[in-house]
Amino acid sequence: MDLVPLSAFTVFLGIAAVGFLFLMVSLFFGEVLEHFDSALDHDLDHGGPGFFSTRIISVFITAFGGFGAIATDQGIGPLAASAIGAVSGLLLAAPVYFLARFLYDQQATSETRSQDLVGRVARVVVAIPAGGVGQVRCTIGEELVDKIARGREQEAIAENTPVVVEEVVGETVVVKRR
Repeated sequence: MDLVPLSAFTVFLGIAAVGFLFLMVSLFFGEVLEHFDSALDHDLDHGGPGFFSTRIISVFITAFGGFGAIATDQGIGPLAASAIGAVSGLLLAAPVYFLARFLYDQQATSETRSQDLVGRVARVVVAIPAGGVGQVRCTIGEELVDKIARGREQEAIAENTPVVVEEVVGETVVVKRR
């Protein structure tokens, strides 16, 4: 049985095919591959996709193989075709990376941290008795947040009184009259 020698063109096409197949798998089964993204790609800035995410790598590999195949088809040697493929892969993967970062940054979150309440003006919605607890309501962005509240001074605070959140202790906020 005679083996047909592989040409550089065939190798580059194979690389492009593997990259494209991996890209399609990551697009359709992205939830499954997110585990590999977190293992390979640690973006320490603020979350979101990094340059080594599976989709970005897939685009790079596909472009590397495709442009490498085109270059060898035009008579360029394998080493120069590899350089052309690498530069082309970077040029195509970079916009995909920046688009993914842009889309990630546009996501809204409804998460509020308790420390975001410190210094905010709130309104007492359930009166706070002297030495006891009541409830206050505060607005953070578009979200209304209700918290159990205790007065800083040992005096009662009536319902509808504006207060300032001074401290967060667990799930309770400590307030004083405004």
